[in-house]
Amino acid sequence: MVYDVIVAGLGGMGSATAWQLAKKGHSVLGIERFAPSHDQGSSHGDSRIIRLAYFEDPAYVPLLKRAYELWNEAEIASGEDLFTETGGLMIGPNDSKTVAGALRSAQEWDLGHQMLSYEDMRERFPQFILKEDEIALFEERAGFVRPERSCSTHNKLAEHSGGEMLFGEQFLSWRPDGDGVQVVTDKGTYRANRLVVSGGSWNPKLLVELEIPMEVKRLTLFWFDVENMDQWQLGRMPIYIWEPSDIEQFYGFPAIDGPDGGAKVAYFRLGPECDPDKVDRTVRPEEVEQIRQATVRLNKLTDAPLRTATCLYTNTPDEHFVIGLHPEYPQVSLAAGFSGHGFKFASVIGEVMSDLAIQQSTEHPISLFSPTRFRN
Repeated sequence: MVYDVIVAGLGGMGSATAWQLAKKGHSVLGIERFAPSHDQGSSHGDSRIIRLAYFEDPAYVPLLKRAYELWNEAEIASGEDLFTETGGLMIGPNDSKTVAGALRSAQEWDLGHQMLSYEDMRERFPQFILKEDEIALFEERAGFVRPERSCSTHNKLAEHSGGEMLFGEQFLSWRPDGDGVQVVTDKGTYRANRLVVSGGSWNPKLLVELEIPMEVKRLTLFWFDVENMDQWQLGRMPIYIWEPSDIEQFYGFPAIDGPDGGAKVAYFRLGPECDPDKVDRTVRPEEVEQIRQATVRLNKLTDAPLRTATCLYTNTPDEHFVIGLHPEYPQVSLAAGFSGHGFKFASVIGEVMSDLAIQQSTEHPISLFSPTRFRN
């Protein structure tokens, strides 16, 4: 059989792509080396922040608006709870990228927001212990997405729409086959008219011939018990991203699963480079000590974490994504380099990759993400 499209990697981006293709009637083969929802890559950890006032660049906002619509569509199609709005705080000095960048996007796209002074924050959100030179932007529609549940749901929706999903099978290589492709796994060989490569932190190995600069980093996630649960519960506590002047940027969530689940806190970009096939998953005492520099600013988290986990980021030098057609073989589309801020976009990236696979173009604004932008 010759499939319309093979999707290599069924994490956040690949699972959404498979559903978008299958629901449009295309024959889809999805290939994933791990289980439908796993903790080996970048699509786990209970929660991922979603926000519209995007401090990274206002160019992301149109994609985010569509992502919100498609998360809602997936919830309706599946009956699953995938996305929760909590409101969100971008905290830091007024000239920090987190605050100034979010304000720029909010103003450029007329997004609902409020600017909160140090005094406003003390009164309205006593969970946060700010310094006097820090302020916050409150965004009304920010919240979180459930990554494991989202991947599982998109994969199930793809299957229910006629897609064939293979788990526990490792994508090894591909080669052009006329105008199509031939794909080799550790269990067989398959043919298709199109290929989408969405291998997460394995993309640098899968796309090595393109010499796209991508660095895989190991990040650590922490969940802490909360002493004042009434302030940290859903409905009272927003998600937040905090850029202090004296430590690394960090982020966190309400106690989304109640008192037994704890509140998640993590640094945004602090972690060592690693090989995704040889990740040290042990969280060291010095890493716990490091996160305490952040948690002392939160009122009140207990001293020792309830649990920890590791997560992989695949970063590009400019921290923008890599999305587009293969520069030599347009029958191959690439979704890579999501640089630690991609999961919220998974729903719309699925639509973009579906467009690229079938039409070799998309109406979505993706020029910022060209796979060839790093070439001299």
